[in-house]
Amino acid sequence: MALRACGLIIFRRITEASVSDIEFLLLQTSYGIHHWTPPKGHVDPGEDDMTTALRETEEEAGLKSTQFNIVDGFRKELNYKVNDKPKKVIYWLGELKDQNAEVKLSNEHQHYRWLRLQEACTYAGYQDLQDTLDEAYQFLQSQTKN
Repeated sequence: MALRACGLIIFRRITEASVSDIEFLLLQTSYGIHHWTPPKGHVDPGEDDMTTALRETEEEAGLKSTQFNIVDGFRKELNYKVNDKPKKVIYWLGELKDQNAEVKLSNEHQHYRWLRLQEACTYAGYQDLQDTLDEAYQFLQSQTKN
């Protein structure tokens, strides 16, 4: 059976010189190769996927579910191998309500950054996460036009 993890791609809308854009929150792990990722973690026994995503976001980034809105219509499932074992990660989008909300990292992470799409993809490193961030961005752009 595949390992299962869930998380949220947290983003905020920013406006500079009347140009709006989106910044994604990425956390740098304090272990392994120090990769950058949205907050996510393993599903605990008896826990549903969204509960895991909300819990992990609070544990890893210090952001409570009252500080963001889940965006309807976006759900992305990634499947890959970790140490030759299958792993499934499910992401949803969460829009930060207060642009200045404080991120408080757990000991699992050493840094965080708010990054626009191109930079976020550079930090993300893995192609499937880059594709997911791009897909999330395109989805949000299409919602803005409606």
